[in-house]
Amino acid sequence: MRMTAKAETYIIMKGYDSMKKYIIGLFCLVMTMSFTACGDSADSSSEAKSSSKAADASSQTAQAEEDSPYDMLADFGNGASDKFIASDGWSNGSPFDCSWHTENVTFEDGLMKLTIDKTYEFTAGEYRSNDFFGYGLYEVCMKPIKNTGVVSSFFTYTGPSDGNPWDEIDIEFLGKDTTQVQFNYYTNGTGGHEYLYDLGFDASEEFHEYGFEWKEDSITWYVDGEAVYTATENLPVTPSKIMMNAWNGKGVDGWLGKFDETTPLTAEYKWARFTEAK
Repeated sequence: MRMTAKAETYIIMKGYDSMKKYIIGLFCLVMTMSFTACGDSADSSSEAKSSSKAADASSQTAQAEEDSPYDMLADFGNGASDKFIASDGWSNGSPFDCSWHTENVTFEDGLMKLTIDKTYEFTAGEYRSNDFFGYGLYEVCMKPIKNTGVVSSFFTYTGPSDGNPWDEIDIEFLGKDTTQVQFNYYTNGTGGHEYLYDLGFDASEEFHEYGFEWKEDSITWYVDGEAVYTATENLPVTPSKIMMNAWNGKGVDGWLGKFDETTPLTAEYKWARFTEAK
């Protein structure tokens, strides 16, 4: 039986509406996955191969950062973040056997890269937030350096240089064994809370998500979204800056192992984000 022209038009319009909803839904799903899944470095590298695609991705990422559900999102696939600054021109002193330099913080292949290198001295990369953050969830997608004598990190810190007591919460990868991650914290300069967690994989081989939730009565560390360790005693209270760095040590061979002076060495980061406690 042949349909009337009106019936044919109705079916065509219904099909168009269904297809439109499908395309919009697919786009939202792809955007959501890009900011909630850590993924593999190959995804970022392939996007960077085409300049036109990279430009489109950059525009979408910038908008996504503004519209994201996070209180702070720095997606390094979009290059340098205006929420952060590279440390430049100074050294922390012992046990850091390096000085921080802007050129050791680079953005390429959809990643931020923090590099330990050597000219006449060892140089290293550090990226720190402009603002201070308090209680909430801190997360990063990263791949640390595998080499004895070095550290790759994600942490919060404030101290005398900010006019504050030394408070700090750490996620640190010791390059001598990247099948483990070290958690630690300092309250008014008092540390000694180190805890080594066995990951069950080599963190230097692929990207994973790491984080910690800082509350008034606890700090809980996460690996790929799973809670793995909690501390509850003598906790930090001072809002701090979000920081990432990679550095080589000296005089701490018992902790890091002796650095063999291999350079360059690079830790890679996809994104960092913060969600304020409600």
